[in-house]
Amino acid sequence: MNAPAPEPEPAPAPAPAPIRLLIVDDHPVVRDGLSGMFADDPAFEVVGEAADGTEAVRLARALEPDVVLMDLRMPGMDGVTAIAELARTGSTSRVLVLTTYDSDSYVLPAIEAGATGYLLKDAPRAELLRAVRAAANREAVLSPSVAARLMNRVRAPGPGLLSPREQEVLKWVAAGATNREVAARLLISEGTVKTHLLNVYGKFGVNDRAAAVAEAFNRGLLTPRRPTEA
Repeated sequence: MNAPAPEPEPAPAPAPAPIRLLIVDDHPVVRDGLSGMFADDPAFEVVGEAADGTEAVRLARALEPDVVLMDLRMPGMDGVTAIAELARTGSTSRVLVLTTYDSDSYVLPAIEAGATGYLLKDAPRAELLRAVRAAANREAVLSPSVAARLMNRVRAPGPGLLSPREQEVLKWVAAGATNREVAARLLISEGTVKTHLLNVYGKFGVNDRAAAVAEAFNRGLLTPRRPTEA
């Protein structure tokens, strides 16, 4: 009696299609470096490069990449405007910001415009590859420093939760007064002025008086005029 014929080996599963990338940066050396890095990994395919936001929007529409790796500061149309334009036109590409800037003035507009993630250019190669994969899977990706900034922003109190004295100190600092001058005007010690400023820094998630003043203007706590003396 003949032995049964062995069952055929199952066909290997087809390799997943590579993640299609559009790289957007106004510096050719950066684009070349990123293209070379992704070219070394068969899981990725760079389908195009753009030097500004206008070109990025045009190529994203034409090529329909899975992920757009987007710089922010570029001549002509900047990255935030390009992200908003892609969202407005219904692009299905996921946008992962890759930039050197992690301040609130860059992070928040990019996220609000529709970016899936925000990564800094000093990120290790492995972290960048993971971030692109996550973005392609529609997962949010944030570098640790950016995530911390957003958490501080969420935890920061609204305008009414600054104490009246903290608001007074901040107004005089915005007007250019030194700590000594603020102390003299408010009849408090310089140490008390410093304490109030440190409290403001903590509530705003900033590290210095200039950033605190800028954040106060952003939140509508300050208007561009010098406070009047009592």
